Amino acid sequence: MAATLSLSFSSIDPQNHRFTATTTTATKTTRRFTLSTPLHKPPNPHFKLSSSSHSQSQTLTDPFIKPGKFLTNSEITTLQYLESYLYSHQLKSGTVWVRVMRDSEVDAIVCLLADSFAESMMFPKGYIEVLRFLVKQYLIERRTSMPHMATLIAFYRGNGNGDGDGDDDEEEMQLAGTVEISFDKNGANANLPSPTPPRDSPYICNMAVDKSLRRRGIGWHLLKASEELISQMSSSGEAYLHCRMIDEAPFTMYTKADYKIVTTDSVLVLLMLQRRKHLMCKKLPLKSMPSETDMSCSDE
Repeated sequence: MAATLSLSFSSIDPQNHRFTATTTTATKTTRRFTLSTPLHKPPNPHFKLSSSSHSQSQTLTDPFIKPGKFLTNSEITTLQYLESYLYSHQLKSGTVWVRVMRDSEVDAIVCLLADSFAESMMFPKGYIEVLRFLVKQYLIERRTSMPHMATLIAFYRGNGNGDGDGDDDEEEMQLAGTVEISFDKNGANANLPSPTPPRDSPYICNMAVDKSLRRRGIGWHLLKASEELISQMSSSGEAYLHCRMIDEAPFTMYTKADYKIVTTDSVLVLLMLQRRKHLMCKKLPLKSMPSETDMSCSDE
């Protein structure tokens, strides 16, 4: 599935996409990870990944809170809930897990988003380092809005060759995709693309799936995990997202998931070198909240 991205750059924004990223890796590499514990059973939400370039020792509560930002008891409880959140689903080809991005995983997500954005926008390869720089700055800034938003990441492990030789039957864990969610107005992006969704309603954007892992249902389960978390974190009862008119596969997925078109960009956006987009909405069931106080009211 091609990336359905909605990152907002202030300086480079031909499609009203939004990211910010940089990485120390100059060339694209396969994003493969190994677990510190086996995953024959559903993993603990705190399972750690290891790679040649990143360590996984941080938790969600400290690294990305703005200096001087006061968190209520409800917000602290919600951060702890986000840290423990884990969605998993068994696919025909393997297993997908979705959880909140850790601080040490930013660079890997930078590469994934920048590569997907460059592919979607048909940018030259020489532009990728600029994209990575912008995407990283965006991700770092957005993380300061937690727990009113979250970046989810998906990991995938294939079933392997199935020859019955134990561990060899399963493939390595791979970083498979990402998606961003804002739960309320406090987590809303400052520069939402048009048509503009309600700022106080949950919004899903910046979905990207690794090119080598598309057409396996990973994008679908990133969407399902987003909806599940929104239902638990917000009393809004709905979720919004954008889909470019030219992106047929994502549009098919969203309509299958029961998203309805609310409105569509005017043809005049073409004069601004932007693609026309649908604003879509879905009604969601309300689930039990992580705390008694709705996050959307935590600053009242």
